[in-house]
Amino acid sequence: MFQVRTTSAARRVANCSARFTVIKSASRGFATVSNISPTRTHRVVVIGGGAAGLDISHKLLRSGKFSQDDIAVIDPAIWHHYQPGWTLVGGGLKTKEELRRPLNSLVDPKFKFYNDSVAGFSPKDNSITLGNGDKVSYEQLVVVPGISINYGSVKGLSEALADPKSHVSSIYNYDTCDKTFDTIQRLHKGTAIFTQPAGPIKCAGAPQKIMWLALDHWKRAGLYDPSNPSSSAVQISFMTGMPVMFGVAKYNAALEQLRKERGVEGYFQHDLISIDGNKATFVLPNEKEPVIKQFDLLHVVPKMGPHTFVKNSALANEAGYVDVDDGTTRHKKYPNVWSAGDASSLPTSKTAAAITSQSPVLVHNLLQSLEGKTPEAIYDGYASCPLLTEYGKVLLAEFKYGGEPKETFGDWFGIDQAIPRRSFYYLKKNFFPWVYYNHMVKGTWGGPKGWTN
Repeated sequence: MFQVRTTSAARRVANCSARFTVIKSASRGFATVSNISPTRTHRVVVIGGGAAGLDISHKLLRSGKFSQDDIAVIDPAIWHHYQPGWTLVGGGLKTKEELRRPLNSLVDPKFKFYNDSVAGFSPKDNSITLGNGDKVSYEQLVVVPGISINYGSVKGLSEALADPKSHVSSIYNYDTCDKTFDTIQRLHKGTAIFTQPAGPIKCAGAPQKIMWLALDHWKRAGLYDPSNPSSSAVQISFMTGMPVMFGVAKYNAALEQLRKERGVEGYFQHDLISIDGNKATFVLPNEKEPVIKQFDLLHVVPKMGPHTFVKNSALANEAGYVDVDDGTTRHKKYPNVWSAGDASSLPTSKTAAAITSQSPVLVHNLLQSLEGKTPEAIYDGYASCPLLTEYGKVLLAEFKYGGEPKETFGDWFGIDQAIPRRSFYYLKKNFFPWVYYNHMVKGTWGGPKGWTN
């Protein structure tokens, strides 16, 4: 998962439209000066300094096959964020500041770091064009810039998010993830709606993670009684553009049962399209009339998709993602181009955990390619979602292609990971953020396989 990066809070301005400018730029903190080397040719160019970009570039460096500036990393961001932690921020468990680092502090000095954007690709002549117009050439190209969040997919969302007095928030943005907990704390009576859009998003479990934490908060505050939800001060609805709670059958069954047991009203295939005051409008497939719901709290997950510079390039498939083989992560047309993470066409969940299994495959195959050998490593579609179901418990979903469970602790200890557990909660809250910054971004974490050299 290529993490969202933002500018600092000091750059926010007071008026609504300017504040939304900050929100729209949350996925990139653009630098005004590019550090361009006189020699702009590299053996490997990695586009993206997020989870995938840092993990892959450092794994390549640790192979011992590259010298100073052989590997280049390109990214315009100033900050690197541990975005999976924003759910914890939204639930009041962490501060957003503790989950970010200056990007340049995470880039190994042996890399050539271009703190600039990408304007375009020229795969036929093995080069890319930077935002400032300069060209960078490569032998091998790794395209891992993640995906962008489309706030314009919901009319009125930008204004609602930027208004500190509104009860609309989103954990998918650095500037608003802490607003989420503020709105949860301020709600003492009324209707709370949590949304999820149709289509691919980063961490498909996150939209309901924050709902479960909010439910538990209101339960502890005496505002919600799962055994008698209709008589509770707070009413809770999950309105999703998807047909189910979760895309993997085993975990969907567990979460659907949880939804019913806790009295959460479920609206499926309801896609949010606009916000007007305290009214949210949803559309349904094959239905002419929209559904309008009043709310006192609204948590929104906007639609997401590939960055324009990827979508409009020769590297993209029809959906706009980098068109790579599902197993080798190699581009289907250009053999010296690779992709993983959110920007890739790999048909699995877009999570940081998925990257831990994709990166070793990509790195191994790229190194094989440099030696003139045929890529042989195969990615099996592994992804994971540590799904918070309340304060103190997590359902740890792990699966591979085809929605088949691939449970680490189930294999080791024979336990059912569809049952929320306290031990998994501490993995999510404490271990994963620690191992991310201490090992994953340095290329020494292999997910279920543990530490690597």
